[in-house]
Amino acid sequence: MIRSPFLFLLIVLFVFSCTEKTSVHIDDANIKEGAFKLREKGIAQLQEKNFNSAFYSFNKSKIAYEKIKDSANIVYNLIQMASIQQINGDYYGSKETLTEALPFIKKKDIYSASINNFFGIADKELALYEDAIANYKEAIKDCTDSISKQSPLNNIAVVYINQKKYDKAIRVLESILNKKNLDSILSPKSKSRVIDNLGFAYFKTGKYDKGLLFMNESLEQRIKTDDVYGSIESYLHLAEYYSKKDAKKSNEYAKRAYDIATKFNSIDERLRALSFLISNGSEVKYGQKYVFLNDSIIKIRNNFKNKFAKIKYDSKKEKDENQKLRLEKAENELSLQKAKYQRIFFIIGIISLFLLLIYLRKFYQNRNRVEKIKTAYNTETRIAKDIHDGLANDVFHAITYTQTQPLTNENNKENLLQKLDDIYSRVRGISRENNDINTGPNYPNYLKEMLSTYNSPQTNVIINSIEKINWDSVEDLKKIAIQRVLHELMVNMKKHSEASIVVIKFESSSNTLFINYSDNGKGCEKSKIIKNGIQNMEIRILAIKGTITFETEPDKGFKVKITMPK
Repeated sequence: MIRSPFLFLLIVLFVFSCTEKTSVHIDDANIKEGAFKLREKGIAQLQEKNFNSAFYSFNKSKIAYEKIKDSANIVYNLIQMASIQQINGDYYGSKETLTEALPFIKKKDIYSASINNFFGIADKELALYEDAIANYKEAIKDCTDSISKQSPLNNIAVVYINQKKYDKAIRVLESILNKKNLDSILSPKSKSRVIDNLGFAYFKTGKYDKGLLFMNESLEQRIKTDDVYGSIESYLHLAEYYSKKDAKKSNEYAKRAYDIATKFNSIDERLRALSFLISNGSEVKYGQKYVFLNDSIIKIRNNFKNKFAKIKYDSKKEKDENQKLRLEKAENELSLQKAKYQRIFFIIGIISLFLLLIYLRKFYQNRNRVEKIKTAYNTETRIAKDIHDGLANDVFHAITYTQTQPLTNENNKENLLQKLDDIYSRVRGISRENNDINTGPNYPNYLKEMLSTYNSPQTNVIINSIEKINWDSVEDLKKIAIQRVLHELMVNMKKHSEASIVVIKFESSSNTLFINYSDNGKGCEKSKIIKNGIQNMEIRILAIKGTITFETEPDKGFKVKITMPK
């Protein structure tokens, strides 16, 4: 026989839930294949310099990989997108794209190194040189081998050159070239780039012959290895070298740089070459070309920025719309399923509710009976303990006193009366603690009277602002809890604190009541607080949805903060 209505309900629900299952299965293999094709398409488009199309393909591939949570490929696509943005001068946009990749980095590897390197490039181009160096150094930390460390090292040297810290640049570049097995670490193109930068740095420090030697060596290697694009930088460095020595020769190098940059459609290098031709006093047409190119590149780069932003926006919009459609479809399916079983669940609900009510009725009857028994037992135990620990001893001492001291003596008689008065006060305290609490209009007076009974020649009890509280707005159960808790605090103070001053302050806001207790007693370690009393207080306050905190240290008193809703 099923005795619990909860068990009955679970069994019924399980039976009906097993009759039909609706699940949405996503074919991860198909998604992965589609994402891979989009990624490869983006790579091909990037090689053909179709930047808009490549950016679009990488972005679509990234979205597809997000569906199957392929972090590595998500990061790869975002790095490619940031690279395209940097090629087209959108450095702020590239930093946003790189930031998007950071949550998908699971460990320090070539991807995290690449991201930091690209952050460095963006900061360098934005003239944020210190940030650029910091990012390049992070990239070096993430590199897993000597080969991959050389690119960010060279980039740091380039930043130093831009900052005109040529000596620092020379130290970095020389450290690269002085490595053992250099040819196995650096590719010919990378080695030529390092040599060219070193020569340029030497030239800038006034070591003209040494600088020219390295720059020429780099140019020869670039021509030999067919590094046509890399030769642009060599020609520009040599054009600058000869700009104040031999204008004709400077123009020759600048024209070579301009021609190659035009072939590769490298606008920045073309502008640099034109600037040398103009400064060397060449024909007016170069100045016109410079103005035209400069205006064009601003428009083109702004156009690229807008297109990249639009591709991202459209993809996000499409993704949100697809998500919305999927949610609507799921909601429709759920509605159909609910309609199908509505009548069945309605009947089950009524039966379950009926059984639940019967169960709860019996449960609360039993619990209330147990609570009453437990409360009565605790009260009896507490009263017995108070009588045994305090009253019995006091009565015994009073009896002994009458037997051993002549009562004809006025001082002895006065001492006996004082003892009897203390016993009477203790009896009244026990009686008051266990009597019903008056929660009516005179509640604050009774509460104040209870607290005031702990005033003595040794202890001054100060009660602040109790009359300012609107006690009519406080529930009766909370009034009872407040009086019980404060009574336990005062008993603990009397037994253990040895306090000379006790302050109890009442405050309130529109919906909350605050009670702050503090005494200047001996205190104790927080871990050694008398646990039973503290637990009783906590249970009472938590039962009325309030909070209670205790603060105490040896020789620093005892503080309690109580907060509760009215």
